[in-house]
Formats: sequence, C-alpha cells, structure tokens
Amino acid sequence: MKIQPQDTTTTPNPEQVKTSGYNIFSDHNSTSQQGGVFELVADYTPAGDQPKVIDEITDSLKNGNQEQTILGVTGCGKTYIMANIINNLQRPALVIAHNKTLAAQLAEEFKRFFPNNSVHYFVSYYDYYQPESYIPKTDTFIEKQTQINEEIERLRNASTQALLTRKDVIIVSSVSCIYGLGNPEDYQSLKLELLTGQNYNLSKLTRRLVDMQFNRTNMDLKRGLFRVRGEMLEIYPSNEENIGVRLVFWGDQLELIERFDILTNRGLGKLDGYMVFPAKQYVTTMEKIQNAVGKIDQDLHVRLAELENDNKLLAAERLKQRTMNDTEMLLELGFCGGIENYSSYFDGRVEGEPPSTLLDYFPDNCLTFVDESHITLPQIGAMYAGDRSRKTNLIDYGFRLPSALNNRPLRRHEFEQKVGQRIYVSATPGPYELGQELVNKED
Repeated sequence: MKIQPQDTTTTPNPEQVKTSGYNIFSDHNSTSQQGGVFELVADYTPAGDQPKVIDEITDSLKNGNQEQTILGVTGCGKTYIMANIINNLQRPALVIAHNKTLAAQLAEEFKRFFPNNSVHYFVSYYDYYQPESYIPKTDTFIEKQTQINEEIERLRNASTQALLTRKDVIIVSSVSCIYGLGNPEDYQSLKLELLTGQNYNLSKLTRRLVDMQFNRTNMDLKRGLFRVRGEMLEIYPSNEENIGVRLVFWGDQLELIERFDILTNRGLGKLDGYMVFPAKQYVTTMEKIQNAVGKIDQDLHVRLAELENDNKLLAAERLKQRTMNDTEMLLELGFCGGIENYSSYFDGRVEGEPPSTLLDYFPDNCLTFVDESHITLPQIGAMYAGDRSRKTNLIDYGFRLPSALNNRPLRRHEFEQKVGQRIYVSATPGPYELGQELVNKED
C-alpha cells in the first residue's frame, strides 16, 4: 500500500478554514449533540502499512494539501483507513462511489465504524427513470417517466437534514451528488421549529406546511402528508421511517409534541421541540416563485420571437402553451412538473453558473473521498455532455426554454472547486490521480 501526495502548494490550514457552512441551529430531532465528535469504534487497530498511511495522509491534509491518493489492493482495509482519517481530523466527509451497490456497502461499513454518529446514504431515488427527450428524425417526443423509490427518497432527505443540523456527518453517495438539488438556503429558510409552551395559530401552521410541500389528508398518513383532528395536528416527516409527530394544542398553545408509531398509533415519547423540514428537497419561497415567473415570461417572449423569426411556428406555439401552463401551476401550487428546469430563475443564477447540488449542503472544510477513483472520476466528467445533448434538442424544437440547460450535472472542474480537499482511493489509479495528467481539461 502506498500514498501519493498530489499537491504540495501552500493553502490555508484546515483549522483556519471557515465553518460558516454548518448553518447550525437547534436540533430537537437528534439524540446527539450538535457539536458531537466522531467516535471510531472497531475491534482492532491499524496494522501493517495502515498506521503509516493514516498518519501521512492526516498530516498532509493538516498541512493544506488539496489532493492525495491512497493505493491499495482489494481487501487491504482502505475503508478502515478512510474511517481513521475522518476520526483524526474530526471533519464532515463525503464518500463518492461509482454505483449504488458499492455506495450501500460502504455506508454499512461506515455505520459500523461510527455507530454513534450520523452516517447516511445518498443516491438517485429512481427505480425507473426515462428522461424527457425528443428525437427529431422520427418526430418522437418522450415524456419524462419516473418511478420513485420512497425509501431512498427518505434517505436523501435524511442526508440533507443531517448536514444542516449536525457536524458529525458522513454521506456516502453515488455521482448523484453532482446533479441539481434544491438551494440549501431555501431549504433551510422554510424549516419549521416547534416548541412546547409556545403559541401557534393552527390554521396558519397548516398553510405553512402546504408551503413546505406537505399535502393534507383525512385518511392514513403517508410520508410527506399531515392531517388535522380537532386540535391535534399529525405530521409524517419526509426523513422518518414509520414515525410521525403529533402536536396537541389547547387553543393556540402547543401543549404536547409526541413521536408516534405510524402503524400502531402508539406514542413513542414526548419531546420539548421538533424541527420540521420541507417534504421535498426542491422547494422555494413564494416570493422567489413570483419573481421567477416574471423573468420566465420575459425570456418566453424573447424565445418566441426567435422561433417565429426562424419560421418555427409549431415550436413557438408548443413552447408558449407549455411554459404558460407551468407558470400557472407555480403561482397556484408552488410546484410544477419539471420544476428543476426553472431552477436558475429561483436561485438567481446567471447563464452557465452551476446549480445547487448536495455539495452545497456541506461545510467548507469537509473531506471528500473518491472511492474506486479510476472509475468514478471519468463518470463524473462524462455526465455533463450527455445531459446537454438531450436538452439541446428539447430547446430547439420548443419543448423547453434555453434556461433548461442551467439545470445540469456539474463539470469535473466545478466538482473540484466545490469539494475542497480530496482523497482518491483505488487499487489501479489513473494518470489523473497519480499527478501525471498535468492539464486539467474542462469537461
């Protein structure tokens, strides 16, 4: 096993890196303290080359080196080495794997190493995904079709909520982490903190939940739903597994907060307070929606003029009907199908600026481990071109505004700018990880 320092240039010491990205606030949902430290639990200690690798990588990262490579054959304990480095540096970590199965395996291993900390699994939540596309040769438009895995969606919500409320977080992810996700500022601004003994207007509270993309029901609770029974409000949070939150009021005063079993309705314990996060990760405020609709209308008129000048009248009519229907849905419901294609309007991003991703939920001093880097890095670099090719056809033939191009995966250099210090892990590292690819080409 060997280690390969990648970058010996002087950069700020990690202890001096700003930590404003933590966005810490009262965390009533967690049994751990906000300032919890990583606690590595293992029945064995580093052996062989492992102590040397762990110490040298730890020291190199403390000295500010941006990139490292760990070389090791399968079965040599690379995951254990990563766990020791995280434990030594006491910094949140992102571990990226090239497929869901490997990510799941790594997540289970890290949960065993850090049973008292917050370890989460973040991958694409689609069991089936057919992206929206258009084939000009056959004049075939393919509607977006998805089948969402509710359990994986819960795990994704748990990941983002942990990053905004705790410091002792490890996220094991596929390359899904480089795809667009809701803006963390909007996601956090829409959170709802509830405390016993405080006064809340129940009607306003239910409207607030609707703004947070929860749906109301009078039937059985499912994840992302809430119901009102007299002066009792019951919510099924998006990150919980078969556990709901019951709020009991006396007039406007919140008298009781209680967790309960969704299946049996049995109480599981009282709480002093509870933090409710939005039901969906792609949420924004109504003020931003109203501002965005105005800008969408302006861009629509410009694009319609371009299409009409090119005598693409069918494309112009198609774009007009579809976009106006979307903006009407946004104003009425705060959501529409394909809302991610309008993300740049909500975020106020300029043309070409990358979207918010899971990486934006991490603090500035996080560690990033790229597992099986000889496969994962090329995969990260390839996502952008395929996405752009598909969307260009949609735009040319009037199915989407040009702004849809701004909802995209990150390019590799954008990924590197967002993640900070990186450790590549591989038995067969490529030229890039070994420092032999001297020019960082823009993907």
